[in-house]
Amino acid sequence: MKKEVYYIEAKELAECGKDQIPDELKSSKHLIYSSPATLSFNSPGAQGFGVKRAGLAIPGSVELLVAPGCCGRNTTMLSELGGYGERFFYLLMDDTDIVTGRHLNKISKAVKEVVDSLDMPPSAVMICITCVDALLGTDMERVCKKATDAVGIPVLPCYMYALTREGRVPPMTAVRKSVYSLLEKRKRVGTTVNLLGEFAPFFDDMELYEILRSAGVKKINEISRCKDFEEYMSMAEANFNLVLNPECRLAAEDIKKRLEIPSIELTRLYQIDKIKRQYELFAAALGIKIDDQKYYDQAKKAINAFTNAYPSTSFAIGECLNADTFELALALLRYGHQVKEIYGTVTPEKFVYIKKIAQLSPHTKIYTNLSPTMMYYDCSDSKVEMTIGMDANYYHPDAVNVSWNEERQPFGYCGLQHLFEQLKEAMDRRNV
Repeated sequence: MKKEVYYIEAKELAECGKDQIPDELKSSKHLIYSSPATLSFNSPGAQGFGVKRAGLAIPGSVELLVAPGCCGRNTTMLSELGGYGERFFYLLMDDTDIVTGRHLNKISKAVKEVVDSLDMPPSAVMICITCVDALLGTDMERVCKKATDAVGIPVLPCYMYALTREGRVPPMTAVRKSVYSLLEKRKRVGTTVNLLGEFAPFFDDMELYEILRSAGVKKINEISRCKDFEEYMSMAEANFNLVLNPECRLAAEDIKKRLEIPSIELTRLYQIDKIKRQYELFAAALGIKIDDQKYYDQAKKAINAFTNAYPSTSFAIGECLNADTFELALALLRYGHQVKEIYGTVTPEKFVYIKKIAQLSPHTKIYTNLSPTMMYYDCSDSKVEMTIGMDANYYHPDAVNVSWNEERQPFGYCGLQHLFEQLKEAMDRRNV
């Protein structure tokens, strides 16, 4: 008997409403299926900028991973591939540690050994702990304070708690707060701005850089571009923070509370009219004028070039990509394309997009990557021409794929333009 894969059509999900999301779409309600499509991003310690690598965003910092051997193995691979080998250290836990928590008495000594082994003292030591300590209820703030007193260098917690992924403070939200927590109050400079949210730089041709400079901003800080610890600390001089990833809201709130630096949040969007409207609101908030016509025209040209060459292309959209899965799906529908399938995590916040998707494409199928039923997925009847995201590529290996998951981060018109340029290039290559 053929096994059925769970999915729900957009129209049916919209009718359920944000307060009645089916249990099948909630990973907390069933076993989690770590398919090949999800292994690369499911865990907060995964490839790309998972918690462990993100914890090293502070220039000159090192990291001590306190974990069972199984949690440390993929870190070894990460450190070798990413050039982080000299910045990762390990305190492995045995069975007795896991049962009794005796490893907590070893951490301060281990931190001192790490610091003493280095030719130059690090700017900070990040202690990365796993779900074991979440279950033990470890007070990492106390542990880090004890270690700080022992070595005279800031020691900060870095929580790799997969168990909290769907909680109030998920791992990638917590680590963003940690990496900005060393900033100390300084005199603010009116022409300095911080871009918060990502651990890799944005595209060099992102229009927001030019927009800010045209408004009189002389220095734009990003933690990923800080060359040393002093440059990182100078982020405390910013007049305001621009939050470009919602996972950085908690960090921005903490900075405002401690350093009195206010923040403005901008959303990564792929609907060109929404991008334009957001810049209008941004300009109004700052009391400036923004001339974004050039960037709008460039993005529109890229959209038209792809759409005219490949009208009504049928897509499957994953969630392992630099976009909000549902917002991107809605954008493609509005540009005249088809979205046959979406693989995404459904939360109440997504219903602003889901309701509009349901109006334009009521039969779009919505799956969750983490559902155990996905092991029975069969793409033979889906008629998908193109996929975006490495997870969507796994489910449709014969479709044309654009991973759209590079470390350099897209935003605004620039991101939209580059996406459609890559879509066209990928389809052109197939048709050569």
